[in-house]
Amino acid sequence: MNKVSRVATLLLAAFLTTGTTADVTVTDADVKQVIKDIDELYRSTSSYSEIEMEIVTPHWQRTLAMNCWTQEMDKTFLRLTAPRKEKGVATLRIENEMWNYLPKINKVIKVPPSMMMSSWMGSDFTNDDLVKEYSLFEDYTYELITVDSAREDLLYVSCIPSEDLPIVWGNIVVAARKSDHLPVWQKYYDEKGKLMRTLRYQDIRTFGKRTLPAEMEMIPQTKEGHKTVIRYLRLDFDVKVDEQVFSLRNLHSAK
Repeated sequence: MNKVSRVATLLLAAFLTTGTTADVTVTDADVKQVIKDIDELYRSTSSYSEIEMEIVTPHWQRTLAMNCWTQEMDKTFLRLTAPRKEKGVATLRIENEMWNYLPKINKVIKVPPSMMMSSWMGSDFTNDDLVKEYSLFEDYTYELITVDSAREDLLYVSCIPSEDLPIVWGNIVVAARKSDHLPVWQKYYDEKGKLMRTLRYQDIRTFGKRTLPAEMEMIPQTKEGHKTVIRYLRLDFDVKVDEQVFSLRNLHSAK
């Protein structure tokens, strides 16, 4: 991050902050654990999920269905199952590399790092949002802050990306519940401190032994009437996943 963007981030923090810490009883280790828990919320050693994505604009609306497999924080495979027009479109990430398969042209396209912040399938979520190449815990620095009109049951954490990452956000503010570290919302600011989008976590449910928000609603601030909602219909953790799922051969053969 350059000096100008860091100054803007500091100004944003000053605007949001009414004290140096939100709660003197909360330690740096607690803040790290909050971010780590949020990073790993939808992941484990492996997982399988069935997801619905609803994309809403002032002029049209559509719903995508997909299956997703993950392995720890390093591997993700997504495959669209509906609607028929997009069925078979697939995305694979292995560590810091990502590919998309487009069945209409029967071609695998490698996604460069510069495109990780681009829209995924015309939604308000980015490629990185879906496959999680960048980690809040590993790729950001974070500190506890106090927010005006703050709820006493929430912790507020400011996350600033490392300077060498191709990330467009100057700052991300996370609100999480003190009791269980479940996220309530995330607000994304550009390098000038302008709010660009808000992610809201909703519909708390239990999947197996894990309780988490089953719905995520992304609202861009610069596009009136636009939003994208992701709903987890099924989410299984620590399942057996064939290693071949995370392969270019599987990507190309996704139907």
